[in-house]
Amino acid sequence: MVDPIKDEKEIEIPDTLPVLPVRDIVVFPYMIIPLFVGREMSIKSIDHSLNTNRMVLLLTQKDLSVENPLPEDLHRAGTVGLIMRMLKLPDGRVKILVQGLSKAKVLDMKVKDNYLEATIEKIEDTKPAEMTIEIEALMRTVKEQLDKSVSLGKTILPDIMVVIENLDDPGRLADLVASNLGLKTEQAQEILEISDPVLRLKRVSEILGREIELLLVQQKIQTEARGEIDKTQREYFLREQLKAIQRELGEIDERAEEINEFRKKIEEARMPEKVLKEAEKQLKRLEKMHPDSAEAATVRTYLDWLVEVPWSKSTKDILDIKAAKKVLDEDHYDLEKVKERILEYLSVRKLKAKMKGPILCFIGPPGVGKTSLGRSIARSLGREFVRMSLGGVRDEAEIRGHRRTYVGALPGRIIQGIKQAGTNNPVFMLDEIDKIGTDFRGDPSSALLEVLDPEQNNSFVDHYLGVPFDLSNVMFITTGNMMDTIPGPLRDRMEIIYLSGYTEEEKLGIAINYLIPKQLDEHGITEQILNVTDSGLRLLISQYTREAGVRNLEREIANLCRKVAKQIAEGKKKKFIITARNLHKLLGAPKFLPEEEMEKDEIGVSTGLAWTESGGDIIYVEATTMKGRGNLTLTGQLGDVMKESAHAALSYIRSRAKTLGIKEDIFSKTDIHIHVPAGAIPKDGPSAGITMAVAIASAFTGRPVDKKIAMTGEVTLRGRVLPIGGLKEKILAAKRMGIPKVIIPKRNENDLEDIPKYVKKNVEVIFVDKVDDVLKVALKPKRKTTTARKTKAVATRKPVTTGKTKITAIKKRKTAATGKTKTATAKKRKK
Repeated sequence: MVDPIKDEKEIEIPDTLPVLPVRDIVVFPYMIIPLFVGREMSIKSIDHSLNTNRMVLLLTQKDLSVENPLPEDLHRAGTVGLIMRMLKLPDGRVKILVQGLSKAKVLDMKVKDNYLEATIEKIEDTKPAEMTIEIEALMRTVKEQLDKSVSLGKTILPDIMVVIENLDDPGRLADLVASNLGLKTEQAQEILEISDPVLRLKRVSEILGREIELLLVQQKIQTEARGEIDKTQREYFLREQLKAIQRELGEIDERAEEINEFRKKIEEARMPEKVLKEAEKQLKRLEKMHPDSAEAATVRTYLDWLVEVPWSKSTKDILDIKAAKKVLDEDHYDLEKVKERILEYLSVRKLKAKMKGPILCFIGPPGVGKTSLGRSIARSLGREFVRMSLGGVRDEAEIRGHRRTYVGALPGRIIQGIKQAGTNNPVFMLDEIDKIGTDFRGDPSSALLEVLDPEQNNSFVDHYLGVPFDLSNVMFITTGNMMDTIPGPLRDRMEIIYLSGYTEEEKLGIAINYLIPKQLDEHGITEQILNVTDSGLRLLISQYTREAGVRNLEREIANLCRKVAKQIAEGKKKKFIITARNLHKLLGAPKFLPEEEMEKDEIGVSTGLAWTESGGDIIYVEATTMKGRGNLTLTGQLGDVMKESAHAALSYIRSRAKTLGIKEDIFSKTDIHIHVPAGAIPKDGPSAGITMAVAIASAFTGRPVDKKIAMTGEVTLRGRVLPIGGLKEKILAAKRMGIPKVIIPKRNENDLEDIPKYVKKNVEVIFVDKVDDVLKVALKPKRKTTTARKTKAVATRKPVTTGKTKITAIKKRKTAATGKTKTATAKKRKK
């Protein structure tokens, strides 16, 4: 609709009107337009207008992003609009239908009752004296331009076009055309502010001229694009005709060349008999198919995979044991068990050419070199290395591949890895095997059962290839951080090799031989500039990192190199010697502080040994008794297993109360509280059993625990001491703290053989079978009677009658330490 309901002359426009700011549109006179109003200020303007004369001043915002515009954010010229209809929407907004009445200029604008109010002056179009030929020609030009725009694709409603054809007022014609061209806000506002209708119409004509040019260019681009499509189709038909001519002339076409090329590749691949039959069958199918069909593309991709998989290509193993040992030692420090296993495999290969590849599984904490060890093994064997991460893999098709019937099907990552290696006997590392997931898409760990079984994997069938591939020559190595999450059947197929965390001595060797040279090279620093002493490295290892591996240690060394590089760049120093004394100047305060050594033997505090992912550590188990009803309280974030160990330890001490000299009725009258610092660190495991038993026994007997003894072992209700793990790390933890004696279970005696001599040096290891043996060694004799107890003894002594004895009692009482006991004695004497 464009015709006004009433003529503007019949409506009287007041001097003051509420302002309705509008965004991204300029409203012209005689326009009827729906507007959605959501801003509170605008809604109040509408409410005021509806309560008075239903008129508002529509002003366009200069900046669209302003949410609550002020007078300076609005243009000074706008249109007075009449609100014809109003509808409140459920979301709080208001929909109004507004008709433009007349142009108006703002004389003054202010905020009134949270809405804008403007004093306005109506802008009257300067009417031409008479309709000259020039004006009539201009109007006709504009109408013709608009017709041409519509013919070139500009969308304008037919009803509007009819109204435009019948208009004879240049001002109205300019406004109506401008409002339907979809102009930018700045252009529309410029046209609105031109008061001379002829000038306004001329400006509209210029804009229309530019619009026609744009439409012509657009039409040209579309025609050219359509021409390109037609050209492609024409070329296709010509090529088909050319192929037909070549067939008539007996010439070989591209299709025949492709088939011959595939046949040649199949011969060169030296496939097994079954695979060869399948390849020839698919090649015959491809010959009969139309080359542009979807099925032909699928068969072509399948044949590409068949000829590129290395069915008979393999690398020759380097069976020089000394050379292999040298390579392993170059790449990794220590890890003697793993190196020994690889050298054993090479030795057997040297004696027997055909043997099934072993399935090794490296289990250990992060950062101990499991993945890099696989690369080192491949280098020592002279084989290709392929790594596949299984972390988060949930789809069985990742292992076995997709069937060819699916769009975009591919072989599984095992066959992809073999193709990538280019040989059929690479070292294939399956990383993070303990982190495989299971969901509705299948169970990848079950798919690995065939891959990792030397008895079955000689005929592994990938779903995509559909033919068996021999994986028995592949050396599979898997890695993981823990055994618990690996399914039992899969675990049974692998040879587990445990990699424990590095000791401080080993980390020192790794840092000196590998990490420091590597980081110096990466940071452009020489050994003459930076020298890290052994004392500085030991402090860096013990107090700046806490881990089983060496990743954080490498980061801290890199941090040290960066600090030095910065100071060199600033020209401060030319040589740096890092020792334990000046390390903190570059790296700041230590991040991890060791446990403090106990000053003296204490009652109820025993020293235990714990194994963590970052190595061994000592823990103090504290036990204290108080008057109560026999309750046991456990604190220090203990796990379920550790809590059960505490209950078992208490039950055993109660069963041995008579032997230990503890009154049996004391347990029902006494509460016991066991705490294991630090309270914020979760702890679990049964190996603190004897440590808790010793702390409980000490608390009830009053015998102090020898601070120079650390212990580890699981306790049973019968008092047996069961074996534990992580012995090497635990002994090292005791050694670091300067504890000379370590109590371990008798059944761990054989484990000492695997521990290096430098670890056992200056440490006395005591083997125990029973908790009684632990108590004999760990508990010291009862201290002499304390002053408080002496006082109590004095207080309960029978009254004396002779004056001499009374004086003696007073003298003894004066030796008491606490005033409270003195008072109690005095009261008793008074009675």
